[in-house]
Amino acid sequence: MELLLKNKKLAATTSVASNLTLIVLKLITGFVTGSVSIISEAIHSASDFLASVITLFAVHKSEQPADNDHQFGHGKYEEAAGFVEGMLIILASLYIIYEAARKFAGHSEPLNNSISGIIVMFVSVITNILVSFYLFKVAKATDSIAIYSDAEHLRTDIFSSFTVFAGLVVIKCTGLHIIDSIIAVIVAMIIMHAGYKICKDTLNNILDGALPQKDIDLIKEILCKYEAQGIKEIKEIKTRKSGKDKDIVITILADGDMTVRLAHQICDELENEIEQNIGNTKITIHIEPYDKICNSCQK
Repeated sequence: MELLLKNKKLAATTSVASNLTLIVLKLITGFVTGSVSIISEAIHSASDFLASVITLFAVHKSEQPADNDHQFGHGKYEEAAGFVEGMLIILASLYIIYEAARKFAGHSEPLNNSISGIIVMFVSVITNILVSFYLFKVAKATDSIAIYSDAEHLRTDIFSSFTVFAGLVVIKCTGLHIIDSIIAVIVAMIIMHAGYKICKDTLNNILDGALPQKDIDLIKEILCKYEAQGIKEIKEIKTRKSGKDKDIVITILADGDMTVRLAHQICDELENEIEQNIGNTKITIHIEPYDKICNSCQK
């Protein structure tokens, strides 16, 4: 557990450092060259930076144990952080569109020293590829929605930075400076879509949306394997996600003559098998007596 937390904090810290470096590079280059697409990328990286800071806070907070005020733990901090990140991405995209529209209206001016812009955007692409790959790896290992959202955030930077990079190359070769504003709008649409996806996924978890159907089907499959031991029917399965934890509440109907000791043993076995197959689970199982033929488990 401590190793997982350490990895999450290191990933979040790495994201903060890389975003801060890219913000400075892009802002300086954007103002020197007069490129709205590079400045839009700097704004995008600024939203990435703020999101990374939020993620770092959320990762630290979500791992705190349950207390009197948060009796089910602090896992929802990760969902809240992910939702805020998504909103920041959408706001950044709207601002980029606004700046691009202003430049359209004022007519595009020639860029200065576009070579420096090309170099900075290339560096940005490579940096974001490496950092986002690392974050996705940590997010998968720790099942952290906050780290995943941050990685997804950076992945949009890869596409948007490459779009700006390619556009600057085209401008250098053709002299069509209006392309700069067009690219800025394309970048905005890319990151707006990413922001919407993150908001949708995290809001589902905040509102206690159920786990994916494949996980629920897997739980049912495991439960039905215990038919021979007295499990007669699955009455209800409730699921939700809180941070890395998957909360599962199961009500099953069992042989009315089953002893308390046997019922407890079966519950322990079910909890262990579900944990092994799904991971990071908090399971509550309620058993009720039932003497009819199994309806849910029979083929």
